[in-house]
Amino acid sequence: MAKTITYEDVVRAVAGLCQEANFYLGEDVKKALEEGLARETSPTGRDVLKQILANIDIAAQEQMPLCQDTGVAVVFLELGQEVRISGGYLYDAINEGVRKGYTEGYLRRSMVDHPFLRHNTGDNTPAVIHTKIVPGENLKITVAPKGGGSENMSALAMLTPAAGEEGVKKFVLETVKKAGPNPCPPIVVGVGIGGDFEKCALLAKEALLRPLGQPSPLEDVARLEKELLSAINKLGIGPQGFGGNITALAVHIETFPCHIASLPVAVNLNCHAARHKSITL
Repeated sequence: MAKTITYEDVVRAVAGLCQEANFYLGEDVKKALEEGLARETSPTGRDVLKQILANIDIAAQEQMPLCQDTGVAVVFLELGQEVRISGGYLYDAINEGVRKGYTEGYLRRSMVDHPFLRHNTGDNTPAVIHTKIVPGENLKITVAPKGGGSENMSALAMLTPAAGEEGVKKFVLETVKKAGPNPCPPIVVGVGIGGDFEKCALLAKEALLRPLGQPSPLEDVARLEKELLSAINKLGIGPQGFGGNITALAVHIETFPCHIASLPVAVNLNCHAARHKSITL
């Protein structure tokens, strides 16, 4: 017999996650920032990191947003194939939860209804929703608010297979260097390699959800993550772009098989407020 999850259960869960993600930064990110502070050699960079860490504590204590840009509500669903949603359409419940969470939490509403007309929707809907059908009878919901500054600095390239690993490294470094201070470093660098045009972009965003400090389970990919992190931190951009040796907190790479003629690679940057919270219903 299928497990039943109600429309209202989903609304409440999403509303709570929207606020929690914007108020409370994950312990993995906070730890990475503290470790970055211990390694930062620039006095200005150290001051910036201290202010970032103080801001994290204030946001949690006051239940206020970590950043004024409370982002696009990006929602990842892992929907068990034995789950039944009662009382309404699942995506409507997600958007109602976003509406409730952003309105009641006094979070900034950043969504406009048309890319050209630019009328604010007034409640930060619609959410950007990605769904995976998985075995089992649970629904896992992850809300990952994504700010415009870091999202705007992301990029995708359709490389040829001949470009190889060196071509990927060059593209990632060029993307970070071009971004400079705009994505509010220290950043988390999500990289998707393989699949096709849209799959590699989704892989890059999913890579940002991995706990910081957890390397890829693939040995060659974990090595590439380490090499890229070292190279990025040698660019000298530093915290908030004021110079220093902590430009990135982590590089996370996700891969997928691809066509014999293609080597897609996407880079999705996240600011130091790498926000995401999950719940399983």
